[in-house]
Amino acid sequence: MTTVEILFRYAAQPTESVTLALASTHDVYGIRSLRFDQAAHTLRVEYDATRLNAAAVAKLVRQTGLEILEEQPPVPAPLPPKPATAN
Repeated sequence: MTTVEILFRYAAQPTESVTLALASTHDVYGIRSLRFDQAAHTLRVEYDATRLNAAAVAKLVRQTGLEILEEQPPVPAPLPPKPATAN
């Protein structure tokens, strides 16, 4: 499994119907998580790149009715920090 994130900047706050449609994307095999940042008007989608590609994820988000202004290229999810070693 290759976890990748893609960031979408959207125009207006999603309506209730759009929010419900976005929630149903969890049923799509390969979608791992959705995170909104309401202050920045962004939606971050984490997905499995062995199952989906960026174009498929963008299409899925647009089909929910969310008006996408800008799409950032997918980036690998950050690695967890390495534990500090004692000297």
